[in-house]
Amino acid sequence: MTETSRKTALVTGASSGIGAAYADRLARRGYDLVLVARNVERMEELARRLTAETSRKVDVVGADLTKSQDVARVEDRLRGDSADRPARYNAGMALTGSVITAPAADLERLIALNVTAPTRLATPAGNAFAERGQGAIVNVASVLALVSELLDGAYNGSKAYLLTFSRWLGLQLGPKGVYVQALLPAVTRTEVWERSGMDIGMFPPQVVMDVYDLVDAALVGFDRREDVTIPPLVDEDQWKAYDKARLALQPGFQNGTPAPRYRLKVSP
Repeated sequence: MTETSRKTALVTGASSGIGAAYADRLARRGYDLVLVARNVERMEELARRLTAETSRKVDVVGADLTKSQDVARVEDRLRGDSADRPARYNAGMALTGSVITAPAADLERLIALNVTAPTRLATPAGNAFAERGQGAIVNVASVLALVSELLDGAYNGSKAYLLTFSRWLGLQLGPKGVYVQALLPAVTRTEVWERSGMDIGMFPPQVVMDVYDLVDAALVGFDRREDVTIPPLVDEDQWKAYDKARLALQPGFQNGTPAPRYRLKVSP
């Protein structure tokens, strides 16, 4: 990403929470903005405030990223813009209940928002950035991408997908000058808890992160060009050891016969 005088960032989920906090911080870093979310009224209010406070240009795009036709409109916006544009995908949702009890329509919306939309948007963004030899894509996953035991399973699985996809994308696009960051928040004070019917008050206050603290930390990781940023994790060596152990498994997958423990024992 070049430090030009008119940098632009496209931010999804920008009407509240992490997306709105990113919009605020990026405007103060000198970025023009394209804000994408369903709630146009709230984005317009945010746009007016940021323009007044930072003099940056802020466009608003109303879109429901669970709907294919709305994703297509954002794809067109990414294809058609020749500006230096980092793309930050912050939209997301959690289930009310669990994957066992949630209505099928809610499961479809969760997968559309947390999996399908960021995958689709990465294509025009990644191609445009690679053609210019610069740009960045930031996907907001979750520490639950690394945890199988908590919450509803479908949410964790969707964030695990986004983590894996982001790292793969970084390997593909990095040599072409495109940086990809996966952000893994833990418990963060946003409206997603209320919308999912969960009480954030069930967590001890000391484990709940302020949304601006999260985004400020994410931007430190962005400046460091981390491929994975985990703001709540104090001991970075734990993540490095986990990732090293994961990589160490790979040679063991290259085996054309079952491991001895899986071979049938034939009685004489």
